[in-house]
Amino acid sequence: QVQLVESGGGLVQAGASLRLSCKASQRTNSINFMGWFRQAPGKEREFVAALRWSGDSTYADSVKGRFRISREKVGYTWYLQMDSLKPEDTAVYYCAVQRVGARQFDQWGQGTQVTVSS
Repeated sequence: QVQLVESGGGLVQAGASLRLSCKASQRTNSINFMGWFRQAPGKEREFVAALRWSGDSTYADSVKGRFRISREKVGYTWYLQMDSLKPEDTAVYYCAVQRVGARQFDQWGQGTQVTVSS
């Protein structure tokens, strides 16, 4: 298994920026996708962004143009740059990977809280 550790959450005002990081605990050549999800209080976990190892990225409509997913060129750390944050972005953010051969994201981090005040 690959352990994932998120960092970078916090409390900010609306309009501010944050960058989340996710680091894999070990080298692996078996990652197909890296992604970010979030879960707000009382809501189900939702997709935020994903990055194929080859470089293609996808985003939820709610964050397009404001968030950007990227990764280190060497190593197993990826990021979620979040700009123009809104109160509705408040959630616990989870990083995840979909390993080669898996049908869905199958390894998850512990989550990091992002709170955006109005």
